[in-house]
Amino acid sequence: MELTERHRDYWRKNLRITGILLAIWFVVTFVVAYFARDLSFRFFGWPFSFWMGAQGALVVYVLIIGYYAYYMNRLDQEYGVSEEE
Repeated sequence: MELTERHRDYWRKNLRITGILLAIWFVVTFVVAYFARDLSFRFFGWPFSFWMGAQGALVVYVLIIGYYAYYMNRLDQEYGVSEEE
């Protein structure tokens, strides 16, 4: 099956958002953890490094999942491939 330009555009947008969200995940998971001791300011009354490790990363992960689901539902509707009944 040969892909049409519309299929390529759909997958280009899908890969772009996946790449952006993976980059955010990488920064939150590895970069913030690597520099945790240097992040010594307070955030909601706790040291930022502790807050990010204990709660912040999990909040960011949930936001990434929620945004990806929202974006892909919108993209599926735009390209007519949604699974709605």
